[in-house]
Amino acid sequence: MHKKNKSMKLTSLIPEDAKKLLKVEGIELIKQLGEEVIRGVVFDVLCGKNIRDSTEMLTRKRLATLNAAMLMMFIKGFVISDKFFEMFPKIAFNNLKKRQKKEDKMIFQWMIGLTNKAFQNILRDSPEALDEYNEKYVNICEEVIKNCKETYGNLGGYFEVNSKERAELDWKFLIYFMNTIGAQTLAIRGSDKSMYGKFFEKLILGSLLTILGFEYSKPEKAKKLKRIFWLSSRDEKRESDATLLFEAGKGVRFDIGFIGRGNPEITLDKVTRFERQIVLGHSKWYLATIIIVDRIGEKSSIVELAKRVGGTIIQMSMGYWPKKVAIELNRAINFQHELIKMPEENIKDYLHRKIMGIKLEKFLNIEN
Repeated sequence: MHKKNKSMKLTSLIPEDAKKLLKVEGIELIKQLGEEVIRGVVFDVLCGKNIRDSTEMLTRKRLATLNAAMLMMFIKGFVISDKFFEMFPKIAFNNLKKRQKKEDKMIFQWMIGLTNKAFQNILRDSPEALDEYNEKYVNICEEVIKNCKETYGNLGGYFEVNSKERAELDWKFLIYFMNTIGAQTLAIRGSDKSMYGKFFEKLILGSLLTILGFEYSKPEKAKKLKRIFWLSSRDEKRESDATLLFEAGKGVRFDIGFIGRGNPEITLDKVTRFERQIVLGHSKWYLATIIIVDRIGEKSSIVELAKRVGGTIIQMSMGYWPKKVAIELNRAINFQHELIKMPEENIKDYLHRKIMGIKLEKFLNIEN
């Protein structure tokens, strides 16, 4: 097959649908994954399931789609030029020295075996350091390719797409492709962990407080400062994930984090971070603090420590934890709700029925 040796823009070989997966967030993420999928994750967490288990399939779907897209980039690149593997490391390095769109920069980094964090740590964000790394990277790859031939023999075969595009498979193709996929997997898993955590914190808290009968509204937009809440408020001190106003002078600050039993010191920081009172209008509000975490170790003293500073910790791993939130609100501010005395066997259906009527997108609007 005759192939033209010409310059190419590698990122243009990535399907646009796949590239969109590199920059989705907020409401766009709901559009990409589907509201019912997102609603299912929120419901699972409200029922006590681990957020990581619930989002793992979302990450796997994203990775599988991107893996296929990167394979198509390699195949199309080989079809365009038989010098593809000699060209693409150099193209990646040269482009990383220029200003790029975030998603294009990520792809160029993967092509030379780097994640964004590695680019920052290894090269200290210095484009000039790429030249030395480039030479070392290519030399290492060539050394591995030579060793593979000597150890396992020649690798042969080809990839063919729709009987039109065909790329020869050998050790060089495989080593460069696996390095790219490896870096991509590390990057996506790292970004997904952070992205899904921040994304679902708002949706879970917003859904929970709506189910408990509170209205989502900023104080300045509310008709009255009673039974309302808002998300991610910021005052002069620290940030809380949600603030709830129950009735005159009574409220609660919430913080949520998918923190496991291995991070008790982070949990304690959450307990102590908020002021116990705020001033709204001409009134002073005294606020209780509720910290919601994934789980706490059996021997941890964090619960007792939280009590000493006036905070309460609730674990999402403890079954139908929204009921425990309602009970704690009853204790702290004399809040009444049907969940408080509801038998556990009825809670799942109740939560499912309630969450189906909630528009999740509104909790992602920071202007609410």
